[in-house]
Amino acid sequence: MAALLCENCTSRYHQPQLSRPLEISCMLLLIMLGKVGLDFFMLQVKHKKVKVSFMGYFCVSLALLDFILLLNIAVILYLEDFALWGVRFTKYHICLFTQIISLTYGTLHYPVYLVAGLDYYMTVAQTSQFPCRGRRLFYICVVAFIWISGFFCILKVPAIYEELEIRNHFSPYQCPVYVSMQSYSVSVAMLVLLGMALMVCWKEVITMLLAVRVASFAGQHVLMFSYVPNNNSTCFKQQLLTRLLICFLGTWAPFVLFQFIILFLGAWIPAYMEMNVPWLYFINSFLIGVAYWCRCHDVELTEEMWSTDPFVSWKFCFMPFNNENTEPAEKPGTVIVIC
Repeated sequence: MAALLCENCTSRYHQPQLSRPLEISCMLLLIMLGKVGLDFFMLQVKHKKVKVSFMGYFCVSLALLDFILLLNIAVILYLEDFALWGVRFTKYHICLFTQIISLTYGTLHYPVYLVAGLDYYMTVAQTSQFPCRGRRLFYICVVAFIWISGFFCILKVPAIYEELEIRNHFSPYQCPVYVSMQSYSVSVAMLVLLGMALMVCWKEVITMLLAVRVASFAGQHVLMFSYVPNNNSTCFKQQLLTRLLICFLGTWAPFVLFQFIILFLGAWIPAYMEMNVPWLYFINSFLIGVAYWCRCHDVELTEEMWSTDPFVSWKFCFMPFNNENTEPAEKPGTVIVIC
């Protein structure tokens, strides 16, 4: 999620003024409990029959890592002071583990989104629903490599480790909360791109919204929009952009509004909270939409092609343009968008 830097903070952290370590530990426990519950809820409610992808595996790994952090916090908070394998654990380690996770999460936004975008750009036109075992293994290896690289960079940078030690030594009753600039810049870029897309095709969006009708299709409630055929390549991509925007905003409009409010208010969100499964699926849908628009002429209209996104159905964005290999729409001159 979006996050802004605190004006009076250094090294991208904000220190909540809590009087006792117990308050900090309990607060972190409650926050992580809510985050883990939300992560697993999103993994449960998403569509099950989707093509495997890098982002899918990364979301699962993030949920598991959050659960491990929650488990560590709960165990340390319960036992308070204990030794394991010759290492003594106290409430100090609750803050230390959270800081390490925050720094790692904060540095992984760019590489994760870049890899996911390249993955969709190269595979969005492929129709194989169940890829070979080699591709699954490849995704797992890439996810593991990204996590290991992130933790290695954080733990092996002397300046970061020394700063953590100094801050925690002289501020035993405070836990600096780190904020990622990467998430903030990604949020700004997404809102700018969405705003530019709406400016380009705002007339088409208004026309479609005014002509919208609710209908039942294949046992689902769908929205029917008017459609005017056009063989011009420029108009083709503009009409497609309009439908992609409606499909995306039809699912994620509250999330887009939430991002705008956060940026407008200048709010900050801790790095260990801002990278979460709902946020990643939001980015995931945006990247899939961009990939569909960039490779619209290469997309094959088959049922397997539309099982890419766990939350957004992009199928009927393409059907009116070329329906040779698909079933006809309910009525001629309409485009159906599943919401």
